[in-house]
Amino acid sequence: MRFLYSPALWTGHPELVSGAVHVTGITADADPGALAAAVARHTAVARTRLRDGTEGEFPEIQAWRRAFTRMGVKPTQYRNAAEALLRRYRKEGSLPSVHPLVDLCNAVSVAYAIPVGVFDLGCVTGPLEVRHAVGDEVFLSFSGRTEHPDPGEVIFADGSGRAHARRWTHRQSGHSVVRDTTASALIVAEALHDSAPADVGKLIATVTAELAGLWPVTPTAVILTPSGGPADLPVRAARPVPRTARGTE
Repeated sequence: MRFLYSPALWTGHPELVSGAVHVTGITADADPGALAAAVARHTAVARTRLRDGTEGEFPEIQAWRRAFTRMGVKPTQYRNAAEALLRRYRKEGSLPSVHPLVDLCNAVSVAYAIPVGVFDLGCVTGPLEVRHAVGDEVFLSFSGRTEHPDPGEVIFADGSGRAHARRWTHRQSGHSVVRDTTASALIVAEALHDSAPADVGKLIATVTAELAGLWPVTPTAVILTPSGGPADLPVRAARPVPRTARGTE
């Protein structure tokens, strides 16, 4: 499956760094103890960071707020997905349990303060492109209501014209959400802050290592940049994943 960003997205946000992981063989019955331990490791990182200030003070979140403002979106009305999770975690002290894969990715997201989207590839038709909406794309809300994105908002759209996420991953479609029947998934992490190249690489390495620890799978990872073109998944990693992030040293 091809995953890509439109040229207009790269032009408007040249600082964007995106990492994608393709994994097949996921099930809903990951070992509960191992999953809980993984979630605890990552939420502990978020808890430590939040002792020194709120999520809105994190450079990772501030970069997304600036980008949303440039796009004419009020950042506190449509919070970036990582900011929304961190805000919830700060207030409630825990994250909701949805599915082992989603729970893991949410925990990693709050640890790095970087949004992580997860899509059931069995529900995606053709290439998946991050681009500005035309306005005629179809989006299925979690409540089951069919919507059309506003023209110009950033969406994840497939070859059939279906939007799988709105407002740059703030809202994910109920059509491709991970569920018990999910076997093949695409995990996407995106960042805009100054140290994004290093941080996204570390996050992707963390995700691939955790996936291999929870399921008998061999994830494929790639880093996307403006000069790198689309990713044809499964692919070999476009950049070497740091060995220390895998926990091998």
